[in-house]
Amino acid sequence: MRKSVLIWGAAAVATLGMAGFGGWMISLPSGTRAANAPLVPQAEADAMLASLRPTKRERPLVAVIGINDATETTDYLVPTGILRRADVADVMMLATRPGPVQLYPALKVEPDATITEFDANHPDGADYVIVPAMSRDDDPAALAWLRSQAEKGAKIIGICAGAKVVGASGLLDGRRATTHWYYLSEMLRRSPTIEYVADRRMVSDGNVATTTGITASMPMMLTLIEAIAGRIKAEAAARDLGLERWDARHASAAFKLTRPFATTVLANQVALWNRDELGIRVEPRMDEVSLALVADVWSRTYRSSVTIFSTSTDVVETRSGIRVMPDQVRVNWPEGRRASTFPDRKPADALDQALEAIAGRYGHPTTNVVAMQLEYPR
Repeated sequence: MRKSVLIWGAAAVATLGMAGFGGWMISLPSGTRAANAPLVPQAEADAMLASLRPTKRERPLVAVIGINDATETTDYLVPTGILRRADVADVMMLATRPGPVQLYPALKVEPDATITEFDANHPDGADYVIVPAMSRDDDPAALAWLRSQAEKGAKIIGICAGAKVVGASGLLDGRRATTHWYYLSEMLRRSPTIEYVADRRMVSDGNVATTTGITASMPMMLTLIEAIAGRIKAEAAARDLGLERWDARHASAAFKLTRPFATTVLANQVALWNRDELGIRVEPRMDEVSLALVADVWSRTYRSSVTIFSTSTDVVETRSGIRVMPDQVRVNWPEGRRASTFPDRKPADALDQALEAIAGRYGHPTTNVVAMQLEYPR
């Protein structure tokens, strides 16, 4: 009798759980409404550039901080790659502790220094500190270091959910800001004095700037290049990336959790029998911006993962001196399971090509899921 009661009780709990899940799915919007990105007044654009102009050094020093166990791939690598290629500043990739930085959802790299080593060599601090998304927002070393750099006069730039880290440090209290659409409510709940600014891909307030989701790192860095070295230099960097514009226009209403998004993620997650491990070969002097973007998108399908391979265990140095550590030593990868970084294309084109390849392999709903995670206007 007792066994029967337990079985029926478990069945009832499962039924209620399924009913609750089904109700949640039904409650989600069926899609995003058509949304136009409003123009940004010229005065606002000029004010952002003015707030980002260097005030400490003629040639600025930029520090990109990461925590060793989990820092977002594109947020950490793309700003470094873009700024080094433009050659308008000295850029250092930092970690809170000694050792490599494991990026998510893919790649592992060697940083240039720890924050302790940086402080010893640069006691007056950086001109700019770039803060990627991290697996947690409460790393004590990262938060204390951000506050110390702000006190020394550094301008703090939170990329994507890196804005949550900046918020946790207290540096966004009472300021205007934005972040990745998925984490917006969480950021505002934890830091209720933040004034959220919609329909802007990047927002600057005082000595702190923030951006929307992952791909906003590109226009943010181009804006920083323009602030440091002028419009002509930024235009050259944009051509190198394959971007036509990099202003703050954004249609925030186009990015939200929808029923198609949730059902596609669920369907891809439960298809345990149909998983792909895709290989990306790293080679010396390869384009690190394309590498980061391609590895990131293929790792966000809920159907595939990415493994970085090389012909040896040696660290591979990219075009801009980022040191990538291979996951595996392989001469090659099975046919049909390699992810191209499209070396003959510019990084923005490589991103679009990778999204098209995902559509061809898994369908357009999965491509839409990936683009939504990247908060990528398409």
